Amino acid sequence: MNVTKLVTYSLLGLLVLIVVCNCFTIIRPGQRGVLIQLGEVKDKIFDEGFHFKAPFVQKVQRMDVKVQKQEDEANAASKDLQDVSTTIALNYHIDPGYVNKLWQEVGKDYGLRIIDPAIQESVKAATAMYTAEELITKRPEVKEAMKKALTERLGIKFIIVDEVSIINFSFSNAFTIAIEAKVQAEQEALKAQNELEKVKFEAEQRVVQAKGEAEAIRIQAQALMANSALIDLEAVNKWNGVLPQYMLSGAVPFINLK
Repeated sequence: MNVTKLVTYSLLGLLVLIVVCNCFTIIRPGQRGVLIQLGEVKDKIFDEGFHFKAPFVQKVQRMDVKVQKQEDEANAASKDLQDVSTTIALNYHIDPGYVNKLWQEVGKDYGLRIIDPAIQESVKAATAMYTAEELITKRPEVKEAMKKALTERLGIKFIIVDEVSIINFSFSNAFTIAIEAKVQAEQEALKAQNELEKVKFEAEQRVVQAKGEAEAIRIQAQALMANSALIDLEAVNKWNGVLPQYMLSGAVPFINLK
């Protein structure tokens, strides 16, 4: 009899414990609780903390509302029909005020059902707006186009886009080789242009120098023509003081005794 009572009390105690444990729930930081009553999603959303609920009748589905990251690769064609493989990283979070709607309409696999297709479609739409070369030269603009498309597609499903990053563009080998050849040709053309500019500058410098020297000679010639005494003075300045051994007409060279 005592054993029977002990078993009965133990079962009752276990039942009470189960009931008590099912009377409350704890929502951790960065989560929200979706209240489900007899299979029906209720409007009430549990915030972080301790909450009571009806045991066995109500249950709570926890949803993560922190910023999450999803990285995907999408294959598409550019405006000039080049094959492009794009790898992007999407940072997003669930709208905390609509976790119950997301659970009701999509469920737990929203990443596979909504986000993946949205990334594929948005990348293809944005890529088709630009040539393969523009995808590289206008990368920030391409990123904003992808972000806008994802924001619109995911926003109606209660998923907020925080940031989109283009990790990499991959092109066909033929296109990559063509781009490298074009870049090399542009670098060689720039080098040739710089060398031409250098030659022109040096030629202009020589012209300026020649004009300066010609102007100096002209000024000096005009001065000598205006004052003949300068000729004698210049000759005296250049004379080394030694008289020649033979002189004609008995005159001292360069010196006008008068």
